[in-house]
Amino acid sequence: QVQVVESGGGLVQPGGSLRLSCAASGARFTINNMAWYRQAPGTQREPVAGFTSGGSTNYADFAKGRFTISRDNAQNTVYLQMNSLKPEDTAVYYCKVTVPLAEYWGHGTQVTVSS
Repeated sequence: QVQVVESGGGLVQPGGSLRLSCAASGARFTINNMAWYRQAPGTQREPVAGFTSGGSTNYADFAKGRFTISRDNAQNTVYLQMNSLKPEDTAVYYCKVTVPLAEYWGHGTQVTVSS
């Protein structure tokens, strides 16, 4: 069983920044991938940022130029630096950890962008 814990959310004004962290522990196998998703009230969960099989980063269109994903493989931790935040970025942000034959989700961290 893999434990996934997100942190770093909070209330921020429009134009502000937040840095989210996601730490995975308990994996018996190599973690294949870690990625960020988000879900706003009344909407489906959507991908935000992740890594390709080759290790390159990919982003949802709304995240390009504003969000940056990074990863510390030694610590099984992934980060999401979010800049120029907008009210429409308000959502619960989730981390997904993929291992062979399984994937695990954290409980999410709330990001609220409001003045």
